[in-house]
Amino acid sequence: MTTDLPPGWVWTTLGEIADWSSGGTPRRTEESYYGGDIPWAVIGDLNDEVVTQCKGSITHEGLSNSSCKIVRPGTILIAMYGSIGKLGIAGMPMATNQAIASAVPRISSQYLFYFLLAQRSQLAEAGKGATQRNISQTILKAWPIPVAPPMEQDRIVAVIEEHFSRLDAVQSTLEGGLRSVAGFRRSLLTGAFKVNGTLPHNWQRAEIGEVAKVQLGRQRSPEHHAGPQMRPYLRAANVTWAGLSLDDVKQMNFDEGDFETYRLRPGDLLLNEASGSPNEVGKPAVWNGEIENCCFQNTLLRLQARDVNPGYLYWYCYMAASTGLFGEAGRGVNIRHLGKQGLARFPIPVAPKFEQERIVTRLEEQFHQLSGCEASIHQALERLHALRRSILTRAFNGQLVPQSPDNEPATALLERIAKLKPA
Repeated sequence: MTTDLPPGWVWTTLGEIADWSSGGTPRRTEESYYGGDIPWAVIGDLNDEVVTQCKGSITHEGLSNSSCKIVRPGTILIAMYGSIGKLGIAGMPMATNQAIASAVPRISSQYLFYFLLAQRSQLAEAGKGATQRNISQTILKAWPIPVAPPMEQDRIVAVIEEHFSRLDAVQSTLEGGLRSVAGFRRSLLTGAFKVNGTLPHNWQRAEIGEVAKVQLGRQRSPEHHAGPQMRPYLRAANVTWAGLSLDDVKQMNFDEGDFETYRLRPGDLLLNEASGSPNEVGKPAVWNGEIENCCFQNTLLRLQARDVNPGYLYWYCYMAASTGLFGEAGRGVNIRHLGKQGLARFPIPVAPKFEQERIVTRLEEQFHQLSGCEASIHQALERLHALRRSILTRAFNGQLVPQSPDNEPATALLERIAKLKPA
């Protein structure tokens, strides 16, 4: 942001143009403090728009026995912890927790909102701390802001919202395109394996354990953390929808017997054994010998195809994982475990050999084309984000709307604000 401002503009600080405060959290041990009729906002309720509902609420008793304060509609809400700079505008009277700073503007609320949105990355960089970064109200109040003349603030906000409205429409269309790509992928997969239809007469029904060897990786335990035969191993974190991620590969001790049992071989199919998300259970990736003498841990299951095309087995597992079928077959409540037996007993339709090859070829070609479409959409979304940033930068450099010499200068506005502040 330029330090040179147009005529009539002036630099000041956020502390000078808004009244700042923060909320609090009633004692968690007091059940009577929660579940009342006072909306209570936390960072998760901030979505860069007007906040019209909160996931939590507190009682008047909870309000009076804590540092919570009710903020009025129009108050700017900004996250000070974790997701620093995440914004909201109070759309109703509400209380907030201590992770949210509240600003009652003495200039245009929308002007301040869009300025903070433009400054989000800089605010995040100013955060302190290692595990959870935070930014203090002291830093926020001292943060510089270029203030335009009052009438120009209104014109700036109007032009920003006009541009953003058009960009929102384009973004909605692009996001709809991503949903269509995802839906088409699902239909290709379920159609290829006749999930919701009758199997052709020359197909057979089997269990995965009948067409492939199923094995669970070795458990990670303290006695294996060190030893004379340290070897790399893969775990669930290394398996992604885009294939194997090998940036962070751990090591543990495998003696010769265990090494032979758990050594990965090119062509092995690795699946996530468990996940808190049903659509992540059984997520597959193919091992192609990327790391020498690599093994696998018991957060992964290994499949070695025997009486079925390896590519056919991969795509069937991809379908069963991405549609949640593996997750539905898993056991557990918060974490769904597929398990060795669960995977071995999972049904698989087995097409004739020539049909398996045709299915693999078709899916590979169509998924390649869909990935290209998806990449193009993501590139367009990135361009939209860049346009939004450019609009905001121009707005607060005084380049978005023309200046008028007839406008009251911002200095007059700041003088009035200063007179209204308590001595």
